[in-house]
Amino acid sequence: MPAPERVPPGPVTTAASGSELSGSAPAGSVTALLSEGELTVLGRIPAASNAVLHCAVVHQGRRAACVYKPVAGEQPLWDFPDGTLAQREVAAHEVCAALGWELVPPTVLREGPYGPGMVQLWIDQPEDAPEEPGAGAGTAAPGAAGAPGLVPVGRLLALADAERPAPAGWRAIGLAEVPGGGTALLVHADDARLRRLAVLDAVINNSDRKGGHLLTTADGRLYGIDHGVTFHTDDKLRTLLWGWAGEPLPDEALTALGRLAVALGEDEPLTTRLAALVTPAELAALRDRVAALLASGTHPVPSGEWPAIPWPPV
Repeated sequence: MPAPERVPPGPVTTAASGSELSGSAPAGSVTALLSEGELTVLGRIPAASNAVLHCAVVHQGRRAACVYKPVAGEQPLWDFPDGTLAQREVAAHEVCAALGWELVPPTVLREGPYGPGMVQLWIDQPEDAPEEPGAGAGTAAPGAAGAPGLVPVGRLLALADAERPAPAGWRAIGLAEVPGGGTALLVHADDARLRRLAVLDAVINNSDRKGGHLLTTADGRLYGIDHGVTFHTDDKLRTLLWGWAGEPLPDEALTALGRLAVALGEDEPLTTRLAALVTPAELAALRDRVAALLASGTHPVPSGEWPAIPWPPV
């Protein structure tokens, strides 16, 4: 079997995806397409630490673009068992769905051209432009490009004056060094979609939530991707979404966490599916994190035992 590294690299753009489905399509049909469809590798996505292949998948006349991450292309990590990242990506989707949130694109574990791996629906994005904070939150605030003193950093992130509080509509993450010297305040949008994602990250113990893992669509949906380093038994939460640290969880988050706690019962279908993806100790730690969030009723704060912000942040 040829190694994933032999796949010819090349530029991959949403315009070339040819996707005929989106995250809003019926979950069953998307899952069937991703699980049973014929995968054709179109190219390799550059600059990824593991093999990430851009593919087309076709099943019963339906076609979509997707991402395929073969287990054979995973680089060993010192703190996670080898060959388990694809399973963790699928587990993250399962947990997100159990919370009742469509924040992780449909994701399955299956055989592919380079062996077993994770296959996830490709998310098309509009032309790169600063996101307006407050989207999905019922509030209106000026976008980063139009706010005095704000410099956009991708979408939903910006740099602000380090000597002042975060501007209205934005949440402070921490200080960041800027090219040429000096520091700036890194901020993220005060956005209900991001807040849900912050809760999901706390639940799955995401150790690598970078700005580049946030995808927004033309119709206002937000998706988080790259969930391979999750579900560790130790507290490894490392994220850009610290803007609500220590604040009370919204009622909708408490309701979702309660729903997840029930779904994680011993004989529940979700538990059976997760048991095939993570270890018994990791499943127990997941239950403990959900229980702790419900007991505290607040967003977590950095533990101080692990770097709180990923590097590079974007």
